[in-house]
Amino acid sequence: MLKVIPLSSLVKVFSDEEPKSKPFKGMSLFKNERASVQVAICAESDCEVSIMIESTLENNIKTYIVEEIYSGMATGRAQDDYTLRRESGNFPELLRPTDGNIKLKAGKWTSLWLELFSENNLPVGKSNVNVVLKTADAQQNAEFEFDVLDALLPNQDLIYTNWFHTDCLATYYSTEIFSEEYWRIVENYLKVACEHGMNMVLTPIFTPPLDTKRGKERPTVQLIGVEYSDSKYKFDFSKLDRWIDMCERAGIKYFEMSHLFTQWGAKRCPKIIAKVNGAEKRIFGWNTRASGKKYRAFLSVLAPELKAYLKNKGIDKRTYFHISDEPMKIVQKSYRKASDIVKELFSEFEIIDALSSFDFYEKGMVKLPIPATDHIKPFIDKVPQLWTYYCGAQFKDVSNRFFSMPSQRNRVIGYQLYKFDVKGFLHWGYNFWYKRLSVGEVDPFEETDAGGFFPSGDSFVVYPGKNGEPLLSLRLKVFYDGLQDMRALKLAESLVGREKTLEVLEKGIEKIQFDKYPHSDEWHLECRERINSLCMSAKTDVK
Repeated sequence: MLKVIPLSSLVKVFSDEEPKSKPFKGMSLFKNERASVQVAICAESDCEVSIMIESTLENNIKTYIVEEIYSGMATGRAQDDYTLRRESGNFPELLRPTDGNIKLKAGKWTSLWLELFSENNLPVGKSNVNVVLKTADAQQNAEFEFDVLDALLPNQDLIYTNWFHTDCLATYYSTEIFSEEYWRIVENYLKVACEHGMNMVLTPIFTPPLDTKRGKERPTVQLIGVEYSDSKYKFDFSKLDRWIDMCERAGIKYFEMSHLFTQWGAKRCPKIIAKVNGAEKRIFGWNTRASGKKYRAFLSVLAPELKAYLKNKGIDKRTYFHISDEPMKIVQKSYRKASDIVKELFSEFEIIDALSSFDFYEKGMVKLPIPATDHIKPFIDKVPQLWTYYCGAQFKDVSNRFFSMPSQRNRVIGYQLYKFDVKGFLHWGYNFWYKRLSVGEVDPFEETDAGGFFPSGDSFVVYPGKNGEPLLSLRLKVFYDGLQDMRALKLAESLVGREKTLEVLEKGIEKIQFDKYPHSDEWHLECRERINSLCMSAKTDVK
């Protein structure tokens, strides 16, 4: 016997539990939108299932099997109740491409993930997709209806960065940094990031001083070559040049230069390697004070050359600089000193940092603060270009992407970003495959919590696949659906105005906040259908 249940992409199917969600029948989407659905499957005995798609859309459908991945730390230390499971265990997570056949274990549920994609060429109107599942002695079908609407989502105007860790790629694949193989793998992963909404990339002009244990260092990924001889600095931008060309080829539009000072307070310098009298040497790092004369002199020489290079490259208006990540109130003194240096040398650029104390912004220490979603309220309506972020610390009430959280809690960020007119979103972990503070590497298939410190799902959304190709998570797909929701709202706004769009978004509910929003999958899906309907009605009225 074979059981099948058609489901939306918001359901997480655990192997030990039959899904309780209502069967999902289908959805509407725009011509340039990607849409995902699932089929939950369970068999009475071990068997192999063949998959066949019967539809005029067959060539526009990718299929994956959802595999469970173990979490040793499923929740934050004071997790709220809006979670699926609090204990360690296996969670539906990894999307493994299928070859048309899947193997089932007796009595264990699994999920077939289907993604409908297009390059604006989907036939307008309703199309059925019949998923035929066959074993040696049984057959079951699951059917969906996709209604392709005669309109296009606008381009994403949100600036979105998910920090890209090339040293993790080199470590996992045992690849020499800056070898041709390294560049090939980096581009593979970057393309996938861009395909899922990322349009800004952390650019390691120097090895980023992020999540590094004091006195230790991460592998050198420095893009600016430095030479010091005869008391003079010379700079080589050839690696940075290759990086920018690769990024733009992949789809990157914005560049954030890696932090010019150490994390959590800007007290020390990033690791900088230079050729000194012909030999490579670390000239700055943990042993040098950030506000010291030598580092300031170095930046003073670098700044005009780097600015001239960025202008000549044509990206100066799309380039952002960082000071220090997540400074706290107690380090305001050191942060202010670093801020003064950066503002003096790079005043014509946007200067951004993830920080959650409004005091830093109020005192003029950072031009563009990026508060966490659970600390954003004081910044709303006071910062002209509002950004936000979340990480492992945001586990109460607000949206996030942990294994243990319902997918709706991941996806709702799209509605929230629109509601508060957020211009940029930052996350620190696209592919962080190290332990906390980078004290060692992890196997991301076995250890998903950075050595037992971050809730599983915080530190990465992709897995290392064969031949330097990434494997995707369902969380990556669901977050991208949230970005598409935001673009659908932008389309509605262009047709009927912001007031009417917000009215439809919040119909029948309390006003959406970052920490207050409906928890129902059904509400989320119905809301998106209302938005789509609003867009099409408005288009008809315009005609």
